[in-house]
Amino acid sequence: ELLYAGMRITDVFRDDIGIGGVLSLLWFKRRLPDYACKFIEMVLMLTADHGPAVSGAHNTIVTARAGKDLISSLCSGLLTIGDRFGGALDGAADLFSTAYDKGLTPREFVDSMRKQNKLILGIGHKIKSRTNPDLRVTLITDYAKKHFPASPILDYARAVEAITTAKKDNLILNVDGAIGVLFVDLLRHSGAFSREEADEYARIGTLNGLFVLARSIGFIGHYLDQKRLKQGLYRHPWDDISYLNPAALQGGMSATKGDRVQVGAAKIVSK
Repeated sequence: ELLYAGMRITDVFRDDIGIGGVLSLLWFKRRLPDYACKFIEMVLMLTADHGPAVSGAHNTIVTARAGKDLISSLCSGLLTIGDRFGGALDGAADLFSTAYDKGLTPREFVDSMRKQNKLILGIGHKIKSRTNPDLRVTLITDYAKKHFPASPILDYARAVEAITTAKKDNLILNVDGAIGVLFVDLLRHSGAFSREEADEYARIGTLNGLFVLARSIGFIGHYLDQKRLKQGLYRHPWDDISYLNPAALQGGMSATKGDRVQVGAAKIVSK
């Protein structure tokens, strides 16, 4: 009989452990508490899609419309995931937990990041703000407060958020940051892991793995949409693309200091 980390597949269905329970067996080699499995499922549901215009979905759509197959289109989207798009979960978890473990006050942490001229991963949103909160963050943080045994890293991140939003209203704890810090709290305080195991799982990419798994659901949806709509080859509008123009350079214009030429523009546009 098929076994998942020693658990019979018939028992998986008999106990109705769900996809969160299956993930806990295959990724962590142990069965996590029900509230932890539910949290994992919430993360997968909340991050499955964010519309067709984000980097990964856009790449998937463009590739599908170029006539490529499902796997190629999905991989095209997944390969955009990194520090700029979707890959901030690991970084946010590391930043906040390291600062907390060092005993830095939230103010000291914010000041240290400012002095280093570094962004705080997990803080900030282009649209959402204190007055227009991201309901995805609200859903998981409310759940954690109700069901987690402890959430000190979340509390620390909220204290940081209070400082950053005092400067600018949209410097909120975003969904990447919320998931990152809550997953550290889950690993450390669920009772299922030693501290060494918790730190290792946070370090080796587990959090970004959740995003990759979840967003694959959305990318496949976008691929299927394009095939059902029988969309043709995609061509991007020229006026939305900046690139180095050899003709402009030959005309005596410099491309130093990050200057770029925008298609259709009469002059070099500073980056």
